Amino acid sequence: MPSRLTRGLSVLLLAGLLALVGGTSAASAADGGMLRLAHLSPDTPSVDVYVDSVSTPDTGIVLAGVSYGAVSGYQSVPAGTYTVSMRAAGAAATSAPVLSTTVTVDSGTAWTVAGVGTFADLGLAVISDDLTLPAAGDARARVINAAQTLSPATVTLADGADVAAGLAFPDQSSYVTVPGGQTTLQVSGGSSAATDLPVELADGSTYTVLLLDTGSGVEVQTVLDAASPGVVPTGGVEAGGGGAAGSLLPVGFGAVAAVALVGLLATAGRRLPHRHAGAARHAA
Repeated sequence: MPSRLTRGLSVLLLAGLLALVGGTSAASAADGGMLRLAHLSPDTPSVDVYVDSVSTPDTGIVLAGVSYGAVSGYQSVPAGTYTVSMRAAGAAATSAPVLSTTVTVDSGTAWTVAGVGTFADLGLAVISDDLTLPAAGDARARVINAAQTLSPATVTLADGADVAAGLAFPDQSSYVTVPGGQTTLQVSGGSSAATDLPVELADGSTYTVLLLDTGSGVEVQTVLDAASPGVVPTGGVEAGGGGAAGSLLPVGFGAVAAVALVGLLATAGRRLPHRHAGAARHAA
């Protein structure tokens, strides 16, 4: 009997885990909203990010050890207002946050909350995401300039069509429609000549293109926002810009109280050569 009971409880626990971390579609997101987190400040050390529901204080998300260039998967959350706080990596959860902001998530909306700017002028940007899918044969993309050494940045297609023009650090562009499949982005900034960077923007999908500073130049990283037939990436952290991926720990969003998961979705980066040294790093 104890053995059967243990097996039964294990099956129930596994079912709860699958329900908690399974893929989320755009249709199911309409019941609540979508929220993801990003670290886009090139000279800021790793941070722990906390998301807490204002109406239900014991409900929240912890993203630990998030490095520059990391983008979490979307989390499906009930409509409501949330507090997003950043603390130095490893700092006590009860310590005062370095930064804090609020975001109101309405049903059917999607948001990215990102640490942006330099460490000396660090801020939290609440960015509205549009998960609309393009027509067959096309992709949709926007650019976030998280590269201090490439400001203002211009990103065009090989045929000269603008994807983002004169984009200052740390701003983002609007979404534009581009041909789906393998394509080439021409990236330039300041007085630099345009550099051709091949990328894959899958047919029927929507992307955010990140410009990131690295030790050997500027990297272009594509982050999938949504894909046909409406699947929104959820769960772990995309490692970018050399940053270590953190663990996404849902607390109170389901029957399972504490589950630590790491999802590493590697993206192939393309680099531009350095034009000059980046800003000095600051100790946390």
